[in-house]
Amino acid sequence: MNRFTTLGEFIISRQADFPYAKGELSSLLSAIRLAAKVVNREVNRAGLSHDILGSTFQQNIQGEVQQKLDVYANEQFIIALQNRGEVCGLASEENEDIIAFDTPLARSGKYVIMIDPLDGSSNIDVNVSIGTIFSVYRRKTDIGSLATLEDFLQPGVEQVAAGYIIYGSSTMLVYTTGHGVHGFTLEPSIGTFFLSHPNIKIPEDGTIYSVNEGNFNSFEEGIKMYIQHCRSNENASGKPYSARYIGSLVADFHRNLLKGGIYMYPGTIKDPNGKLRLLYECNPLAFIAEQAGGLASTGKQRVMEIQPTSLHQRVPYLVGSKNMVNKVVEFINS
Repeated sequence: MNRFTTLGEFIISRQADFPYAKGELSSLLSAIRLAAKVVNREVNRAGLSHDILGSTFQQNIQGEVQQKLDVYANEQFIIALQNRGEVCGLASEENEDIIAFDTPLARSGKYVIMIDPLDGSSNIDVNVSIGTIFSVYRRKTDIGSLATLEDFLQPGVEQVAAGYIIYGSSTMLVYTTGHGVHGFTLEPSIGTFFLSHPNIKIPEDGTIYSVNEGNFNSFEEGIKMYIQHCRSNENASGKPYSARYIGSLVADFHRNLLKGGIYMYPGTIKDPNGKLRLLYECNPLAFIAEQAGGLASTGKQRVMEIQPTSLHQRVPYLVGSKNMVNKVVEFINS
């Protein structure tokens, strides 16, 4: 592949990796690509449009105040995916319940989608990078029936694809189907994603740690010890690591994926399970991290082996370079 390979060409060229799919994943990813371009257009004009910028003054199921662009992005991904015969249902961070697509075409769909349509949306008003996170599973219920909660409560090891779109200085789509991680950059003048980062590998070690240190006093002892380790001269680099925390999960994860580092959202006294959602945020990025040579853990177990018990379940989250994740897990369990 060269740098002029489009996302569509790349997906078709890798179809042999999925003989069972018969082009279904290609169509599904094309729908995500289309919705991402529509959302990207609105993100780029947000500062000029009062219709898009700002809050709706309503809360989603997470108890978070929805931004107008949250709602818009959610609608665009639902529209794009329900019109494809591959998807029988969708679960979104913005909706309390699953959305089962009730058409004859959708009932025959073999896949369900989990999506955080606009991660980091609190940063919209201040022009900081935000993103979309998605995850794809094969349905568990019978073809021809409506999708049910059973189709969505699957452990991360069952994912067939996962990815994210980052809307930043450039717009990138990064995804995996279990055969490596590949990144595509949008050429805005023609509206096409081109392969720019083939076969991404996260460095085994890094010098960046990303955590909200404002919560330091509420962290468990092992996390505190690891942060002190990062600040010291006793780590692998022999000098203090750089603290980098944007407050936009996709942006923090993307930087660490390319440069090496660790992102942490551990539990606190107030929120012992942290705040990140297992199905919409943790599992998809864990799949990407592992495919790139990294790790994702709660501190006690591999994230992708957790059996979900609820749609909006939260878990503590440690993800990034392999040696850094192993080190913080060592502190937690010492």
